[in-house]
Amino acid sequence: MSDDHERSTPEVTLRSIAPTAFLPPALFSIGQGAIAPVVVISAGQLGASPATAALVVAVTGIGQLVADIPAGILAARHGEKRAMLFAATLAAVALGGCMWAPHLAVFAAAMFLLGSATAVWMLARQAYVAAVVPYRLRARAMSTLGGVYRIGLFIGPFLGGAVVHFTGLAGAYAVHLVFALIAGGVLLVARDLPDPVEPTGGLPVLGTRAVVVAHRRTFSTLGTGVLLVSAVRATRQVVIPLWGLHLGLQTSTIALIFGISGAVDMLFFYPAGRVMDRLGRVAVAVPSMTVMAVAHLLLPLTHSAGTLILVGMLMGVGNGMSSGLVMTLGADYAPPDQRQRFLGVWRFMADLGNGLGPVALSGVTAAATLGVGIASFGIVGVGTAVLLWRWIPRRSRP
Repeated sequence: MSDDHERSTPEVTLRSIAPTAFLPPALFSIGQGAIAPVVVISAGQLGASPATAALVVAVTGIGQLVADIPAGILAARHGEKRAMLFAATLAAVALGGCMWAPHLAVFAAAMFLLGSATAVWMLARQAYVAAVVPYRLRARAMSTLGGVYRIGLFIGPFLGGAVVHFTGLAGAYAVHLVFALIAGGVLLVARDLPDPVEPTGGLPVLGTRAVVVAHRRTFSTLGTGVLLVSAVRATRQVVIPLWGLHLGLQTSTIALIFGISGAVDMLFFYPAGRVMDRLGRVAVAVPSMTVMAVAHLLLPLTHSAGTLILVGMLMGVGNGMSSGLVMTLGADYAPPDQRQRFLGVWRFMADLGNGLGPVALSGVTAAATLGVGIASFGIVGVGTAVLLWRWIPRRSRP
């Protein structure tokens, strides 16, 4: 690399990458939050039973899981920006299908496409941030990426609810459609920063299977840890409402408790990234999983709205501390020449954990009790913290 090129390359800061790295995902996630409360209702209006409606919600996650690895291939072949523009277009088509679906099957297919579009969107943004951000800022960048996503999911239901009040359920999907298109428009006009990663020296491009084989040790150790982290975090969204119902609390009270937990969650994403950049990834990974484990063990001991709020806030602390952890570890270990394909497999393992967590909770609850099911994930959280302590280097490699 020439001296002139080094002098002409702008210094990368979180502010300099915000228009392309953080603003579009924030906009897209507002739309996701807008439709989150109404998907089950829409399915019910199309004739779905409660069980079938829950399955329709799960179809979105299945679409995301199925598309994770192809998303890595797409981004590798066509670049992150083109992949995200494709994802925004696909999301718009899917949301149109949600708004005007004449039958439940059409609605479910549209939700599957929306999950697939989300997978491409998230993979491409993670790959872009991993490419342009120097190692010294990586954890803060990834935590901020996760944080703006959570902020959007927090804002979305309020905006969607206001629109639905005046227009009906289709209004929530229209909000997501508009924000997806705006996010795509921002990508078109925003200036991308050059990739500062050093040249790879003409190394051959590997297929996804070859990438898995080449990095099988990383996937079998840290990849398993990421799967467990995602499983524990995913149960948080289920156990608070379920235990609130178990205690006989009103739906509005449960929603308030969940909202307070989410608000606490959002306070910790940037401090967590700063700690990871200064002290290493393990300094956040182990404490966050320990806090989540303690919260799961305490939850079955709560007996009122007040105690449930306290434990919900503790879960918010643990979940917020882990914001960006999975993406940071993926960026640390992704080889520059095979980054997108590696991250596609990495996200597949994380999304698999997201799906398996609630399923495992359901299975243990059916075999024993809800309290035992929740506490069992406290034990899983302790085990995950131990594994992360063993597998993550004290100073993650640049």
